[in-house]
Amino acid sequence: MNPEERYLLIVDDDDSYRDVLARSLSRKGFFVLTAAGGEEALALCAEHDPEYILLDLNLAGQSGLNLIQPLLGAVPAARIVILTGYASIQTTVSALKLGAVQYLPKPASTADIVKALLDEAIEIPEMPDEKRMTVQHLEWEYIQRTLNEHGGNIAATARALQMHRRTLQRKLAKKRHVSSE
Repeated sequence: MNPEERYLLIVDDDDSYRDVLARSLSRKGFFVLTAAGGEEALALCAEHDPEYILLDLNLAGQSGLNLIQPLLGAVPAARIVILTGYASIQTTVSALKLGAVQYLPKPASTADIVKALLDEAIEIPEMPDEKRMTVQHLEWEYIQRTLNEHGGNIAATARALQMHRRTLQRKLAKKRHVSSE
């Protein structure tokens, strides 16, 4: 399958990473559109009907999982690939159940991204061993799962976690800041 003349939408809140990825994938023959968040992504879907969507799992502290269904609602035939620095078995299963076709942990090579978009066989790096996960990583996974269960609502998630809303926001912002470095 040839990617030329095919629209690819990249949804990632990290401006520099998104721009580098866009340049790299446009050199591979895709016509690349970019969005920093959900509203912008949905507007671009309505206007351009992209065949491929590369979606970051963490969008400004919100779960990209919450965007899969609206994107597929706007562009039902789109192939959505999740790209994340927070790979876990839980989020992989959730993403695939929601309609993503592939899930790649960062850093992923341009070649692996193209293969995933075009539905070619790729070798996915092994998921982290759950026995070796740090307490911080387990906490992050639990926060993400709870955030997903509450539809991305920070206040409801904070209540469910019995945590102050601002503390939760700081944790989400801190993890996002660390991942963008």
